[in-house]
Order: sequence, then structure tokens, then C-alpha cells
Amino acid sequence: MRMPRIYTPHALATGQQLPLDSEAANHVGRVLRMQAGQLLQLFNGDGHNYPAIITEVGKKQVMVSVTHTEENPVESPLHIHLGQAISRGDRMDFAIQKAVELGVSAITPLFTERCGVKLDGERLLKRNEQWQKIAISACEQSGRSVIPPVYPAMSLEQWLAQPTNSLQLTLDPRASATIKTLNANQHIRLVIGPEGGFTDHEVAATNRAGFTGIQLGPRVLRTETAALTAISALQLQFGDLA
Repeated sequence: MRMPRIYTPHALATGQQLPLDSEAANHVGRVLRMQAGQLLQLFNGDGHNYPAIITEVGKKQVMVSVTHTEENPVESPLHIHLGQAISRGDRMDFAIQKAVELGVSAITPLFTERCGVKLDGERLLKRNEQWQKIAISACEQSGRSVIPPVYPAMSLEQWLAQPTNSLQLTLDPRASATIKTLNANQHIRLVIGPEGGFTDHEVAATNRAGFTGIQLGPRVLRTETAALTAISALQLQFGDLA
């Protein structure tokens, strides 16, 4: 069985003993039914893995002891900051989960004219927290030990105005450029529109901000499919997908 990977927000070091937080303890003790003496792997987002042994399993607490520290060289050499238009239902959760599995470095949820999602105040704060938890869970599953930040949601205009030296890309089915025609760049900002696409006003804004339009092929893809297809193609061309 693959060794379970568990995220903890705490600083970690060889020889350290600590309790797992309640959610992780429930997963290890009740879901996986692990016992004292079994091994698991901790990570806290600093890029390392921390193999550990379970020393105690109680009804409300699981204690572990860190045995050693390991480098975890699984991060892609390609740094992609995904600007993803917020979509309805579970589609946004899915897009964030799979983007993290595919190696993105950061994600910013974007409000666009056609996103059709109304979030503000406490609801928006809770949704951002949920999206970050999804990113952490995707790191647990995919073996990453660097957690991509899911930044607070903002408008497309705010995101476009951020200064950057990255190659900036947007999807445009009418574009002549493709990922294969791009010059190599290890830092990319990729913006993905909502269902229904960007409005003409938003397309003009991306052009003014210096984004290059690329097309992925003859078929029209849903917003979450478009993001994952573009990330996969970029990782294949410039990153570490074989």
C-alpha cells in the first residue's frame, strides 16, 4: 500500500513528536485504521517530506514521531500562475484540484462578466478557504510538498493590472499561435475565461495587458477542460511531462 501523505501546518524536524490535527487524526485513525508502529509521510509546504512513525492512536488523538527529512524534487521547472474564471457548482473545485496535480505554482480565481457566480464577504472568504484546502488535498494525493497558494478572488481587470515579466497567455480559438510556436519561458501567466468565454471588452483588455492568444485545436472546450488541457500542453512543451 502506498504510504499515506498528511499535511500539517506546523514546522517539522527530525526527532520531533507531535499530534496530528483533528481532521488528519480522523483520517488516519478512523478512515485508514492505521495503528501504532505504522509509517506515514508528513509535509508542511516547505518542499520537504518528513517520514514519520505513528506512536499512539487514541479516540481523539494520533501522535507521530518524525524519523528523518527528505528532499522532494517533484516540482515542475515551469512556473504557471493560473487565472481561472470562477465557474458554477463543482467545476471550480475540479479545475483547482487538477491544476495542482498538473503542477501549477499559483492560482487566482477571477470574477468576469460572464462567470455567473455571486460571492462576497463571508461567503467569498469561506470559498477561498475551501479552494486552498482542495489545493492541499491535491498535494497530498500527487506527491507535491510545495503548496500552490490560491489567492483571494479578484476581478479580471485587477489581475491583468499586476506587473509581471512572465509570458502571458490566453485561449483564443481564432488565434494562429499554438503552444508549439511559443518561445520557451519558465514563467507563465495563463488566464482562462468562463463558460461562454470572455466578452469583447475583456478580450480587448487582455490584449492591452500584453497577453498572447493561443488556440488548442479545432474543438471548443469547457472552461475546466480548457484549463487542464492548456496546462498539460505547456508542461509537455516546457515542463516535466514526458
